[in-house]
Amino acid sequence: MPSAKLDYPIIVHSHLRWDGVWQRPQQFLSRLSVKHRVLFAEGPVLVDEEITPRYELHEVSDYPNVTVLQTYFPKSRFQDGAWVDGERQRLLTEVINGPLAGEFNHPVQWFYDPMAAPAFVGKMNESAVVYDCMDQLSQFKFAPPEIIHRELHLLMDADVVFCGGRKLWESKSEHNHNCHFYGCGVEVDHFGKARSAETQIPNDVDFVNRPILGYFGVVDERMDYELVEKLADANPNWNVVIIGPVCKVDTNTLPCRPNLYWVGRREYPHLPAYTKAFDVCLMPFALNEATEYINPTKALEYMATGRQIVSTAVPDVVSNFNKVVMVAESHQEFIQFCKDAVASPNGDLIEAGLAMACANTWDCIVSRLDEHVREALKRKATHRTPARETETLVAVETF
Repeated sequence: MPSAKLDYPIIVHSHLRWDGVWQRPQQFLSRLSVKHRVLFAEGPVLVDEEITPRYELHEVSDYPNVTVLQTYFPKSRFQDGAWVDGERQRLLTEVINGPLAGEFNHPVQWFYDPMAAPAFVGKMNESAVVYDCMDQLSQFKFAPPEIIHRELHLLMDADVVFCGGRKLWESKSEHNHNCHFYGCGVEVDHFGKARSAETQIPNDVDFVNRPILGYFGVVDERMDYELVEKLADANPNWNVVIIGPVCKVDTNTLPCRPNLYWVGRREYPHLPAYTKAFDVCLMPFALNEATEYINPTKALEYMATGRQIVSTAVPDVVSNFNKVVMVAESHQEFIQFCKDAVASPNGDLIEAGLAMACANTWDCIVSRLDEHVREALKRKATHRTPARETETLVAVETF
């Protein structure tokens, strides 16, 4: 589609892969791509060979205005931060001056990855800088120490900041006054398929006996594996089904029980069909540094499926969803809540969850994000004082 028919172009810098688990970046940018040309620049792929850094471009068939940029770097030199920054900038400059020439003039640079900021902020002739902070990445396993310093500078340089959780907003708004809380969204019609009689449960869980206590999402350091093990042990007639890719965790260390199923990754379009098999939806998060700031996207997705939800006491779940989700303060209470939900599902909680899901769609959130970016562009065009020095702190009440 010719760029003349589109609004401001967007270059995204993401630590997550476009083809990874479908979550906040893809939900936002797929919708923005209806009106904006999007270049989705993924973090470097590290290879063992001593190569000169190179790039590949990939079109996204379902979203013709999205192009994915993948780069490849030698693992041996990746600790040289200045060299990596220079090479990342070189490759992106080659792309927008070469195969994508004319399509990304004066882009909005949209960051998920603070590590990318020094390579690109102020160096792409951008019209504005957006930081969508979806996680406290510095507290994740294997996070580079310098991410703290780089994120601080990104926060101060950004024209507008979005935060995926209330606690994140409280933290980041200290460094940027044009900072807004936009949490989870949901595709209600998509996940509502779990409530449809026409939806077929996939064969790879259809053989599992009910009741099923289920989870979908990434399996990583944020999960409480001791709790999962205790849940399977609590009742041999329960079946615990965990759907999702394993990341940063040795699969050999995962609990093993006859009634515990580690299904692996399943694609986003199929999640409602899997969730239809669930009697209870689980959020068995560990209470650690990695979960201190998370606002789980799956909470609203579970709600849209019409299932009861049991969670550990993650701060943003407590503050945002405690009127709908059964929030347990201990392993014993988590197991008891599951017993209660299996024995007698709470129809009032389920209906309240459906209402909350309907009030928080991705489409509504993206429309608001777009308006904030437009305001930042207008402000910069009229040479006003940077937003972080003049704006009043705003927390937008979404989840």
